[in-house]
Amino acid sequence: MKRIMIITVFLFSSIIVAQELNAVVTVNTEQLETLGRDNLEKFDKQIEDYLNNNKFTGDDWEGERIDCNFSIFFTSAGDNTYNGQVVITSQRPIYNSNSTSLMLKISDSNFSFNYEKNQTLYFSPTEFDALESFLNYYAYLIIGTDMDSYQPLGGTEYFTKASDIAVLGSNSAFSKGWALETSSYNKRGLTEDLLRSNFQQFRIDFYDYHYNGLDIMNEDKKKAMNNVVKLVTNLDGIYSKISRMNECIDESFL
Repeated sequence: MKRIMIITVFLFSSIIVAQELNAVVTVNTEQLETLGRDNLEKFDKQIEDYLNNNKFTGDDWEGERIDCNFSIFFTSAGDNTYNGQVVITSQRPIYNSNSTSLMLKISDSNFSFNYEKNQTLYFSPTEFDALESFLNYYAYLIIGTDMDSYQPLGGTEYFTKASDIAVLGSNSAFSKGWALETSSYNKRGLTEDLLRSNFQQFRIDFYDYHYNGLDIMNEDKKKAMNNVVKLVTNLDGIYSKISRMNECIDESFL
């Protein structure tokens, strides 16, 4: 059974590590004044350390860390308040292959927080801090998406944690980008959608696409392709349901 094979590979080829992420952080401060740039001199390394050294699941992580990237573009700064946008991506290896599959790609244009040079960051997911909670939210989203690709609805626990953070953010002084809105992307809306019953079939198909499609492509290409074709039909039906649901949501705001 392929699940057993993958677990066996992880156990014998990888050590058990506490942390889940292998994050690479890049920062662009070209639009900031000199003082703002100077205050962020070691910001990229500090964020990398935070993402890579904290244990987000609370358990020892078996197998490889999840490769992910945070590309931060700062747009303004003043009185220790910084604003910018972040592109977050993650990927996972395809079994029995040298290739990877893109799992997550999000462009979040609402990244605002207070920060003093070299301030200490503390991991406290049940309390809201505009900077730390932003990082925690996307860490849980990355982990949840990765888990969904190995087990049907396997990421629910972590999507729920991300949703809890989004609720705190929507009631904070930095609510923009966290609170529910009718049109633009917001973090609370994303996690609520992921946890809705309407999206469960999509998440199961996401698992099938990776676990019963890409992961077996080199072992049984015909079976893998048949599974992927079946998923296309499922997605067409899911799209209709989601579209109807979104129409109902839009009407409730009128």
